[in-house]
Amino acid sequence: METIDLRSDTVTRPTLAMRAAMLDAPVGDDVYGEDPSVNAFQQHLADELGFEAALFVPTGTQSNLLALMAHCERGDEYLVGADAHTYKFEGGGAAVLGSIQPQPIAHDVDGTLPLDKLAAAIKPIDPHFARTRLLALENTWHGRVLPLDYLRAAQAWARERGLGFHLDGARLFNAAVASGVPAREIAGLFDSVSVCFSKGLGAPVGSVLVGSAVLIDKARRWRKVAGGGWRQAGMLAAAAQFALEHHVARLADDHARAATLAAGLGEIPGVHLLGHFTNMVFVDVPAERLRDLDAHLRTAGVRISIGYLPTLRLVTHLDVDDAAVTRVIEAFRRFFA
Repeated sequence: METIDLRSDTVTRPTLAMRAAMLDAPVGDDVYGEDPSVNAFQQHLADELGFEAALFVPTGTQSNLLALMAHCERGDEYLVGADAHTYKFEGGGAAVLGSIQPQPIAHDVDGTLPLDKLAAAIKPIDPHFARTRLLALENTWHGRVLPLDYLRAAQAWARERGLGFHLDGARLFNAAVASGVPAREIAGLFDSVSVCFSKGLGAPVGSVLVGSAVLIDKARRWRKVAGGGWRQAGMLAAAAQFALEHHVARLADDHARAATLAAGLGEIPGVHLLGHFTNMVFVDVPAERLRDLDAHLRTAGVRISIGYLPTLRLVTHLDVDDAAVTRVIEAFRRFFA
């Protein structure tokens, strides 16, 4: 029985066609700027999203870190959501490695950061304070797509105050597919965007930072300092290029399966459906039953992230088909019966 893994869309495995593309990729030394597959992929994505340049890096955490360090100097500050990935789930890298102070802002329920709260958080020009330099948003945020009207308003707000504007767009293409707009329409509102290819797009490794040529030059230096220089990375770039060409439109399938999963779980007594957003489903179950539920699901060949909180997140991806969704619903139903 094959295991169905709903812990995250990071667990996806390269398809056979993607592996073939990796095998055929021409390679060179990327630290010297000589890997043709990396160079072609970087330029392709920069062009597609409407930016001057792009930088291929190992992880989304590094991509966001490089963006923050390219936008800010030591003693600067960035405004960020209190439950944003760059603030809460990336090891404090901006502060630890960049000497950049995060100023967390409470999210609204839709993932937006209220502009009045952002305005109140900006520091005066005074030696007592860190210098506010950047606003960072995340899209999608816990699966939620930030409204385009809000993004436009946030861009105008940041411009008026001379702030940089960065997007943690790890799931940018999920947001674009769900919104029915080209990814360029979302990304083009920002000064820099980090895009992850090892989540729903299914590549084994890699994220890309896009921005101006000047910003990417700074980020490239920090990538080397952070130990992110790599050599014959063309095989990995080929996987990401394949994902870009073949796995974007199919994200709609993940969203549809998440909706089906949410509907099925919502009918089970004992499961409280909190909602579903793009490829993520959120449910509450009785806290005292978490351990038993985990054991039951593992026996049924289902993996989900279970901690100490009753809220569970289930994530659909390209390795989860319709039959798998049915199996998951039935496994939950048997347990709560």
